[in-house]
Amino acid sequence: MRDFSIYTVIALNLFVLVRYCWLLYRKEIKPALAMWLFFTIAVTMSLVTYLADGNHGFLDNILNTTDLIYVSGVTLAILIWGDKSSKFTRFDTGCLVAVLLIVLFWIITQNHIITNICIQGIMVISYFPVVKRLLESKENTEPFSVWFIMMLTPAISLLSSKGALATVYSVRAIICVAILMILMFRVDLLSKKQAKSSSVQ
Repeated sequence: MRDFSIYTVIALNLFVLVRYCWLLYRKEIKPALAMWLFFTIAVTMSLVTYLADGNHGFLDNILNTTDLIYVSGVTLAILIWGDKSSKFTRFDTGCLVAVLLIVLFWIITQNHIITNICIQGIMVISYFPVVKRLLESKENTEPFSVWFIMMLTPAISLLSSKGALATVYSVRAIICVAILMILMFRVDLLSKKQAKSSSVQ
């Protein structure tokens, strides 16, 4: 079961990386650069503090390990193919400052557990730019298929996770993505209702 979990998580995250980059290249999605940059910093620190806290290896938190490849790859793709709407706003900059403060806390204190828990908070903050974007534009620019797999993957990773921090990482991911998908569904629903109303008039 552990091997199944590890190989499945690797395969799903690589698939999502390729799929997301392809949609971005074709200009079918408009992801927020800030969110993915936050993810890259937070996922890196989460893995570093997880490995430093106990006698764990990269495969013991396979979701965090493969997430690092995934989010850094998407961030690079946005920098290459992203449009102007992917640039930083004042709100994004404020979120980035919060991320860097937590990283600074870890550098000074070297407290792995508290830093790791704070990082999970950072990764919740990382969703704010795309949530704000959805609420303001009232347009869903994110693919349901990719985010569904991003919710499924952490659930599978729980089968091979070792340690409380790995479990917290996966559960946090499931909850955050589920909430985001509900919001995406709501925005799509409102958009269709508005389009239908406009066509009637």
